[in-house]
Amino acid sequence: MPDCYRAEVGTREDLLAAAKRCLAERGYARTTVRDIVAASGTNLAAINYHFGTRDKLLSQAMMESSSTAVQAILESLPAEDTDPAVRLRAFLERLIGSFTEERLLWSANIESFVQALHSPELRAELGAAQSEAREALAHVMDGAAPDPAVGAVLQTMIGGLLIQWLIDPDNAPSAATIAAGLRTLAEAVDPA
Repeated sequence: MPDCYRAEVGTREDLLAAAKRCLAERGYARTTVRDIVAASGTNLAAINYHFGTRDKLLSQAMMESSSTAVQAILESLPAEDTDPAVRLRAFLERLIGSFTEERLLWSANIESFVQALHSPELRAELGAAQSEAREALAHVMDGAAPDPAVGAVLQTMIGGLLIQWLIDPDNAPSAATIAAGLRTLAEAVDPA
């Protein structure tokens, strides 16, 4: 592989790594190109060359960071043959733990959604990421037999849960409360 190609790939990865660090430390709206350049040891031209804009770079970094966080949660779930209720409760507990442990990452995630309201490109990218997340979440109850409806419900629920945990963690619902509410709703929808 030619050295110039290695340098370009390295620079792109350096920019992504720096953007991820800046997002975790400063959030989406407060991360500047100067922050990214300083953290990556590159230059402004490198951001333009590899990503076009700061927002495209931050969007890519945000999607990768969020995907990595959710994938780690999914990989930590009990075995696929475990009772689905146990798997769901474990997912919710780990998700809520992630909201606390990686608060700045999840705050930046919410900020990126606000930015998407003003950017059709970012909105399209986040929409595609949401679709991928629903597909991954379809495996929560039964890893061997994914259920798209489960993925859709969990994806919908995560947004509201995230906002509650970011804004008022002392009063946000626990995994047990959510599981109990889901049981009640399930019985109301299908009493059989």
